[in-house]
Amino acid sequence: MFLPTTKEEMNSLNWDRCDIIFVSGDAYIDTYFDGCALLGKYLISKGFKVGIISQPDVNSDDDITRLGVPSLFWGVSGGAMDSMVANYTALGLKRKEDDLTPGGINNRRPDRAVMRYVNLIQRSFKEKKPVVIGGVEASLRRFAHYDFHTDKIRGSILADSKADILVYGMGEKAVLEIAQKLQANENIDNIQGTCRMGRDVPDGFIELPRFEECASSKDSFLEMSQLFFEACRKQTGVAQKQGERFVLQYLPSQMLSSKELDEIHELEFMREVHPFYAASGEVKAVETIRNSVLTHRGCFGNCSFCSISAHQGVRITSRSEDSIKREIEKMASKPGFNGVISDLGGPTANMYGYDSVKDHSKQISLLRKLRKIEGVKHIFISSGIRHDLIVTDKQYGMEYLREIVENHISGQMKIAPEHTVASVTRLMRKPDGEMLVKFKKMFDEAVLKSSKTLFLTYYFIAAYPGCSEKEQVELKKFISKYLKINPRQVQIFTPTPSTEATMLYWTEKESCGNPIFVEKSFKGKKRQKEIVTARRRY
Repeated sequence: MFLPTTKEEMNSLNWDRCDIIFVSGDAYIDTYFDGCALLGKYLISKGFKVGIISQPDVNSDDDITRLGVPSLFWGVSGGAMDSMVANYTALGLKRKEDDLTPGGINNRRPDRAVMRYVNLIQRSFKEKKPVVIGGVEASLRRFAHYDFHTDKIRGSILADSKADILVYGMGEKAVLEIAQKLQANENIDNIQGTCRMGRDVPDGFIELPRFEECASSKDSFLEMSQLFFEACRKQTGVAQKQGERFVLQYLPSQMLSSKELDEIHELEFMREVHPFYAASGEVKAVETIRNSVLTHRGCFGNCSFCSISAHQGVRITSRSEDSIKREIEKMASKPGFNGVISDLGGPTANMYGYDSVKDHSKQISLLRKLRKIEGVKHIFISSGIRHDLIVTDKQYGMEYLREIVENHISGQMKIAPEHTVASVTRLMRKPDGEMLVKFKKMFDEAVLKSSKTLFLTYYFIAAYPGCSEKEQVELKKFISKYLKINPRQVQIFTPTPSTEATMLYWTEKESCGNPIFVEKSFKGKKRQKEIVTARRRY
């Protein structure tokens, strides 16, 4: 079943009222890749009645009132991406397309979606119910943060939106506890994985410099960022004063076990866009995720520009082979299945199994078992792959590479070195060019021994903090000498909230305080990209 989106659907389920209503910045696709859909199905499995409203019109109450008022709480998410990142390019231009909006036109997701949706709820209903905010946008804006669109430090989205509670990170356990406590008329303070506003700082919390100091001083923001990252590593409580109150971050939620991850991902999902939204046009993203299978959570790569580690965590939790196998068998048994799994992976595909072993042996075992499933013609790995893990795995790295080259890559294998100059990759916390050369040699050898014609596709970043035109020219020379291509996949760095790279960008300093060059002009950023993409080879 789909989560209900209209009163008629609620009536067909004999529901007079939803316990929880989720509001999302994305069109509703009933898949575990949609955070609201996953949480909704999870809460239903625990006995709650859950509805969903996607991309409501913020200038009218017609959409938001469609399901009435929930008995317990509203859950608000900006969607799979921060709405400002979804809406604007690295050069500040409005994006015209949106793969998570019916029709593909970027005309349904408001800027600062979480705050707009909270405001919409608060002004549309006389009967007040708690508002819970979560997802990437809320999670990464929970404390003072640099906002690229306005080029200034903004305050906590919890304080500014006036929501009741914020869920950070992966939210299953926190959201369930909120629902259970509200159902029992209990207080929702001190729930792991949440933030609330408070008058006092509890014992043992790390206190960050107050918001007003961070907004007026880059040195204070640098200090705040260092303390925040340290608190995340130590998994302690955190507090930051904003105005007359404190944003209080309680301890993180406990990670799901492999068994719990299996149970959640084997809930019943339709893997389609809800008909209510499909009627407004095609949602392009569904083609990517309909036949995709997630194998694990977390990423220990800890790249300084990436929010995955901050949101999902740096520890890996892998699903069991049996659970993944059951999911694919179920997909293969459905009418219309074309025999192709379009992606088998996670935040980093080849980190599967790294929670129990530190090599590729479990992934090799998984792939060989899945290829035997009746009705499955191809299983592709389209998620990102860390090439350095393959190089450093002396026992199984080459075996894994040959396995995927022969069976699981179609045409091109995508890797993301991002840069090759050591001074830049150090700030990115990525391997340097020497590691890339070693991997390319391994890849070429694996392809030579296979029956396939395959190529490597590389993703690079331009205008990263610490990178000038000099480093871009060095990168271009490296590409010309060792890769012998003209790259097309080059992205201009976009600062996103609560990452170390954004701290570098705003403060123009390393964590130790050493100054670095940061390209901030649009002209200079475009020039850095053009150096790498130019057809000229050095």
